[in-house]
Amino acid sequence: MFEGNKRKEGYTEESKLLIAKLKDKINLSKKTNKILYTDFLDISEMSEAKKFLKEEKISSYIIYGVREDADRNIIIFYSEKFSKEMVEKNLKNILQIIRIDFPANTSFEHREILSGIMKLGLVREKFGDIVIKDDFAQIIVLKEVADYLINNLKMLTRFRRCTLELKEISDFENKENEFEELKIIISSNRLDSFVSELAKTSRSVANEYIEQGKVFINGVNEYKTSKKIIENDIITIRGKGKFIFIGIEKETKSGRLLANIKKYK
Repeated sequence: MFEGNKRKEGYTEESKLLIAKLKDKINLSKKTNKILYTDFLDISEMSEAKKFLKEEKISSYIIYGVREDADRNIIIFYSEKFSKEMVEKNLKNILQIIRIDFPANTSFEHREILSGIMKLGLVREKFGDIVIKDDFAQIIVLKEVADYLINNLKMLTRFRRCTLELKEISDFENKENEFEELKIIISSNRLDSFVSELAKTSRSVANEYIEQGKVFINGVNEYKTSKKIIENDIITIRGKGKFIFIGIEKETKSGRLLANIKKYK
């Protein structure tokens, strides 16, 4: 089932490795009657994981990333010994929040915080989304590395004037998504038409993006260029952004369609 390079329905070597890890977690959870979890998975890995879990009819798991519409999530597996409600109560023992309060009249961009973390040698899979508000940031992190991360972040020059504190996931302050309103003209509601306009590229390059697994519809890889996009579909193009299709405003005199889009900031 896991043979071949992934184009439209196969699996790459990376996908096979991910699936092998998922199988190990599932089997060990059943064997030991313990709650087990993955590292943080990005949108591509999560798409592969969801496909595998659906094919194998696995139901005893939770996908979680603390914040709504998280870009990175973990998968938590549990045995028949536990109920979903019991597992949800255990989430606080798996994840924590590192809160960074900025000095007055100072702010940090996402890339500055991310580069600081990576400078410490921590692999990207050990922490999830970095959420920045006006005067503070929150890093969602696996509890197993939380102490190491906060203690070493305090040593970095860029954060020495900041206040860093470990918080529970119940203390997470969600941030409402911010959007940029866009209008694009498309020839049809086919996926390749949307990707071409949203990525500001040719239709042939848009097709390559889709066929190479760089495009997701509602968090799931889509390889069909003729896929019809409907209202409220979320289109993610790796390296180009994340967009919501709001609807068609009107048809132009030439028969093309004026589409309303919201782009996540």
